[in-house]
Amino acid sequence: MSAGKSDTGAGALSLEASLVLSLGGEKLGGELRLALLREIGVLGSISQAAKAVGLSYKAAWDAVEQMNNVAGQPLLERSAGGRGGGSTRLTARGEQLVARYARLQALHQRFVHQLSEEGGELGQDFPLLRMLTMRTSARNQFLGRISACTRGAVNDELLLSLPGGATLVAIISHESTEQLGLQVGAEAFALVQAGAVMIAHLPADEAGQTPALRLSARNQLRGRVTALRPGAVNAEVLLDIGGGQTLAATITQTSLDELALSEGQPALALFKASSVILGRLG
Repeated sequence: MSAGKSDTGAGALSLEASLVLSLGGEKLGGELRLALLREIGVLGSISQAAKAVGLSYKAAWDAVEQMNNVAGQPLLERSAGGRGGGSTRLTARGEQLVARYARLQALHQRFVHQLSEEGGELGQDFPLLRMLTMRTSARNQFLGRISACTRGAVNDELLLSLPGGATLVAIISHESTEQLGLQVGAEAFALVQAGAVMIAHLPADEAGQTPALRLSARNQLRGRVTALRPGAVNAEVLLDIGGGQTLAATITQTSLDELALSEGQPALALFKASSVILGRLG
């Protein structure tokens, strides 16, 4: 059974669920099997009922036999002979099962419809939910919107604006831009390997300002060190870049010692535009 869709508009979240009956841990049947029983009760023929629900005659009999085994008693009875040939009808237990399933199905539909109505507003958070469940080796994962796109003959430069105000620059092939449908306003995610991120120490001057640096790296994100995780060879630096977002960088332990970083200090994260992988959910 499919749940009704929320009518909150195009793109709204839709909840779907199926109702399956089990007995003693064994599945008695879902919508298709119970529909088969219902049609047998109406048509009095397994072959006609099978056609009505889109099953072969053999598949219908296999389904009936399995339901009989799980139920522990026959759900059908056949009568042979007569001018019209043999017929099949539901036993009292079969009729009872079909009637009760119809009532449960109606309750289930109302329940799922209510869930769909309650969860309709989750549609706007669906991309975020998918990001949370996405598995990737990239330490840095960001969700944002394309704010600018500069087309090139081979490669395109795209700007991804993050909710916290930071902007990522990515260089990808023109073909990838077209295939992903990455146009201004489109929602997209960015992946950046922690090993591709360099960290620069930004000492403040007497006025508390940090100097402006001229570097070739297109991505230069300022922030403050929130955590330092030393290691035997490499260390991890976590940088707060605003809006509750954190950028992770993997640098050598020697570099960490030379930078003399400490929590709360300003720092600059640098990485190439070619190190940013863009993608779309869906």
